Amino acid sequence: MEQTLLRIWQRRGWQAWLLWPLSLLYGVLAGVRRLLYRLHLKKSGRVSVPVIVVGNVVAGGSGKTPVVMALVQHWTARGVRVGVVSRGYGRNSTDCREVRPDSLPSEVGDEPALVQRSCKVPVFVASQRLQAAQALLAAYPGTQLIVCDDGLQHHALHRDLEICIFDDRGMGNGFLLPAGPLREAWPRAVDLVLHSGANPAFAGWRAQRTLADHAVQADGTRIPLASLHHSALLAVAAIAQPAHFFSMLRSVGLALAETRALPDHYNFDSWTRMRNAGQTVICTEKDAVKLWLHQPDALAVPLVLAIDAGFWQALDQRVDPWLSSTPHPD
Repeated sequence: MEQTLLRIWQRRGWQAWLLWPLSLLYGVLAGVRRLLYRLHLKKSGRVSVPVIVVGNVVAGGSGKTPVVMALVQHWTARGVRVGVVSRGYGRNSTDCREVRPDSLPSEVGDEPALVQRSCKVPVFVASQRLQAAQALLAAYPGTQLIVCDDGLQHHALHRDLEICIFDDRGMGNGFLLPAGPLREAWPRAVDLVLHSGANPAFAGWRAQRTLADHAVQADGTRIPLASLHHSALLAVAAIAQPAHFFSMLRSVGLALAETRALPDHYNFDSWTRMRNAGQTVICTEKDAVKLWLHQPDALAVPLVLAIDAGFWQALDQRVDPWLSSTPHPD
């Protein structure tokens, strides 16, 4: 079903037009909700530090979490104390909780688990992102910035800056859900636009995604990808566009004996260890936080994100005045 929808959403064929009346209803409901917030009949809750939302207007993954991680690493390197909040999509819990190094991805979500593991900053998940932000600040009062992973369409948490991510799908056929991929009409006002794909459809900064030159074992040991060129590899991906990951692996000279494309956010609970002991399992970092629980010898390939220098300049111009007006924690 997911692949069928992705195909329908790329052009205005008869199937898209068949769903178009439903997209009108979706647009009306979404518009009413936004109007309620503009009229202050529904209120956005503020927290005491600036909130930067990283999201998209196109359904499906477009590379939001790698951008969140890049932002956190950018500010951490400058000595800024950053926290991350998320809904924790795909988790089997509904409460507000901190993501800890030993948290199970099934309880906090795979992406928050990856952010905490990679960035080692406070990460909180909650059904209501405002609650997550409040809990984070209560636990870590020295936090200076909060980055919200996803949530561009969820206005209950007031945001000070919005970053919208696009990939090679662009706007698809330009229809709203379910006839097209758009969660809301585009263009709409945002502060910064990033394109994670190779062919940007319109103006914005580029965020080029490539693979690192190494894979990582569960204990953190690095394995050069070059050493895997003659290995029998089973590539596994439970992401929005698994074929793209497989293509990236092949582009760096890896010969894939087998590929397995699984649903996005697949939890691997039903995963059975491969029978062919001669194959090495290789996957994304997002999948690894779950797969390592079942196959601890799997290798994860990190994603390297190279973002245009102009983006960082534009971002710092907006955020630095907020940081300078906030006392630095001792």
